[in-house]
Amino acid sequence: MEEKKLDINSIIGFVLIFGILIFMFYQNRPTPEELEAQKVEQEKIETEQQQAETTKKAEIDTPKPIDLQDSVAVSDYKNSVGAFGFTTASEGTTVLENEVLYLEVDNKGGQIVEAKMKNFVTYDSVPVYMVKDGNASFGINFTSSDNRILNTKDLFFEPSVSQSGDNQILSLKAKISDSRFLEYRYEMKPNDYMVDFTIRSQGLNGVINSGRPIDLEWDLKGIRHGKSVKYENRYTRLTYNHNGGKISKLSESSELDEETEEDVKWLSYRQHFFSTILATDDHFDTAELSSQNLVEEESKETLFTKAYSAKVPLELKGGELTQNMHWYYGPTDVKILDDYKDLNLADSIPFGWGIFGWINRYVFTPFYNFLSSFLPYGIAIIVMTILVRLALSPVTYKSYLSQAKMKVLKPEITEINDKYKDNAMKKQQETMKLYNKAGVSPMSGCIPALLQLPIFYALFMFFPTSFALRQKSFLWAEDLASYDSIFEWSTHIPVISSFYGNHVSLFPILASVAIFFYMTLTTGQTMQMQQQPGMPNMKFIMYLSPLIMLIFFNNYASGLSLYYFISNLITIFIMLAIKNYILDEDKIHAQIQENKKKPKKENRFQKKMREMMEQAEEQKKAGGRR
Repeated sequence: MEEKKLDINSIIGFVLIFGILIFMFYQNRPTPEELEAQKVEQEKIETEQQQAETTKKAEIDTPKPIDLQDSVAVSDYKNSVGAFGFTTASEGTTVLENEVLYLEVDNKGGQIVEAKMKNFVTYDSVPVYMVKDGNASFGINFTSSDNRILNTKDLFFEPSVSQSGDNQILSLKAKISDSRFLEYRYEMKPNDYMVDFTIRSQGLNGVINSGRPIDLEWDLKGIRHGKSVKYENRYTRLTYNHNGGKISKLSESSELDEETEEDVKWLSYRQHFFSTILATDDHFDTAELSSQNLVEEESKETLFTKAYSAKVPLELKGGELTQNMHWYYGPTDVKILDDYKDLNLADSIPFGWGIFGWINRYVFTPFYNFLSSFLPYGIAIIVMTILVRLALSPVTYKSYLSQAKMKVLKPEITEINDKYKDNAMKKQQETMKLYNKAGVSPMSGCIPALLQLPIFYALFMFFPTSFALRQKSFLWAEDLASYDSIFEWSTHIPVISSFYGNHVSLFPILASVAIFFYMTLTTGQTMQMQQQPGMPNMKFIMYLSPLIMLIFFNNYASGLSLYYFISNLITIFIMLAIKNYILDEDKIHAQIQENKKKPKKENRFQKKMREMMEQAEEQKKAGGRR
């Protein structure tokens, strides 16, 4: 009766907390006048944000166009670029496209000015652009032999399109004569997100000053694609392969992070589910990298997530430039990136570190892909969750068995606590003796939890990074890779909007309720036991954990909340089955009593601990006598 009463009181307390919150929101709702004032203020903030975005955009815009009809402007351009003025100044772009990718390459600068995914759209049904409206800039900065500081962004290139089998080839040349030039060469293959890219010079030995730095400069601002910009930004990072295959990342949250690295194989400007990657056949000796966070709060008006920048020194070989590279514009999808095994581009996906990432990449990702090949995506999550929980049920059994043993020993532990309440050292010694005699280890309940940790963390990383879940619906969730909103509001509420958002997701609520009942089941007995000094308040934790799930998972992938909801439901059923049909507390008690009768030999660790505690006790007594 006491245990049931505690459960009922806990549930009532949980309901009261939500009731109070709802009442507070209702009492503090704004008046019509306040709503109008907030609307005016919000419009002012949006205007300021748009102006700020325009300013940021201008920072990496391509150079201003030259009026080619103005003979004076053309003459000034030719004078500024010196020998490269031989190239005919002609505005225009050249299109390269295949079944999956659309690219536009500008004659001015020879760089890609538009990159669009053909088979994917954003959360609001707009095509996914990686490069658009000047958000990216690419160029080679060098000094000419007549000490002109030039950048290929400012040079005009002459385009020429050809075919090699099914491959499209675009050659752009910035010439100083018909046979002497700097060339950008793009080669696009059918149905491929990778475009081969070569920079080479011919006959420029002595034209490029070899005594001055030659730098490849690549800047890009990540275009927002997701419904929650803060959630998308959490998985938007600059990742790079360096020092013989080591994978590192710049910070995803700090305002500005900068690093200088050596032996760089590739650079990935990841935008959560899509990536822009620059890879080289050889390696870059060094690279100066930076990542600037552009997201301050959750807002539908935020257009960009991060500003990336890379500066890579290049070297002349025999007085000429030669660099074979590759551009990748495509999904951050392991099934696609694994096709480029020679570059190991799949390592750019944030599977998690160490054993956690290994489990995510080689167990859960292929396992889920297999299930979703013949099951609806949401059902595949449920089936995977059930199978994972069943696989871990022996561990759950061990954990609950440990709890049952501790419950049986509760009266004797309470007696020891009362008897030695003024002597903490003696109380600890006697408690350890009791555990040893009974064949019970207080750590046996922790070890199963630790064994499950790699599984839980791997799944925590799986759902936000699984491209297979993107824009796949289930029940009321439109996108299992984004939040499942059932109610939204436009008014910005300080603190609440920052932490919770301007919407209510249902799966986190269901998961929170399931976690609450699970913790009630597992911690109910612990809360009835005498609270030990220094131990956490289990009742506080029982309320805190569901609250954390409710608040912080409101903007997370609904697939992750669905997993936690189903996982905790299954765990509750498994533990109830263990408690009511598998474990017999009377048999456990009888077994413990039998264990206590048997002589127990201390292992080396137990002996060492006992001797240390006895020595400490003797020192304490000696100090008291003095």
